[in-house]
Amino acid sequence: MGVSTSVLEDGITVVTVDFPPVNALPVGAWYELAAAVRAAGADPKVRCVVLGAAGRGFNAGVDIKEMQRTTGHEALVGANRGCYEAFAAVYDCEVPVVAAVHGFCLGGGIGLVGNADAIVASDDATFGLPELDRGALGAATHLGRLVPQHLMRALYYTSRTVTAEELHRHGSVWRVVPRERLAGSALELAREIAAKDGTLIRLAKAAINGIDPVDVRRSYRFEQGFTFEANLSGVADRIRDTFGKDEEQQS
Repeated sequence: MGVSTSVLEDGITVVTVDFPPVNALPVGAWYELAAAVRAAGADPKVRCVVLGAAGRGFNAGVDIKEMQRTTGHEALVGANRGCYEAFAAVYDCEVPVVAAVHGFCLGGGIGLVGNADAIVASDDATFGLPELDRGALGAATHLGRLVPQHLMRALYYTSRTVTAEELHRHGSVWRVVPRERLAGSALELAREIAAKDGTLIRLAKAAINGIDPVDVRRSYRFEQGFTFEANLSGVADRIRDTFGKDEEQQS
């Protein structure tokens, strides 16, 4: 259990997240993930990082139970900062990051894959931001990197999910494969990337990040301000405690 790093073959490092039962990450795990990705990218022998997960799904976002049992705003601030660090680590990783996604990819999972360089997904993978049903905001920045703007807005407002095949049609998922072929397919893409010159691939990553039209760090940090506002107003706790069934809306 935790975040592990392994070297499958020359030039390729795999970072795996394993927090049963659903890979909803506590505050410390986001920092742990960030450190693992940064360390892998800083290794001069590495030319590609594969980001994957064990268990039922890729990522279920923040551990809401940790937030509910913590008084004050310590867990919220920790989750905000931890997610920011993990998402930034993927984006800033000195070499390309391939996300291997299975099952559910929700909330913080969208932040990770939205900042990855490429996504390979199993045919059972679903992607979405249930933030409005969890008393939170954020990661629209990253969902907007996966789908067109109007679809992003509709998905965000409704908390609906989309399938890997739908994202493949939008061009944001490289390949959709059966679950049993996911690891092999992600490694196949990573192997093709890792075959490039190590210095040149790092320059390419820096160059591509440099021409991004949106500053993902600043954009996401802006969103997080509204998450904190929702918590200060009390609406976030009410929504979190009922998992989206707002009693005021129902009365």
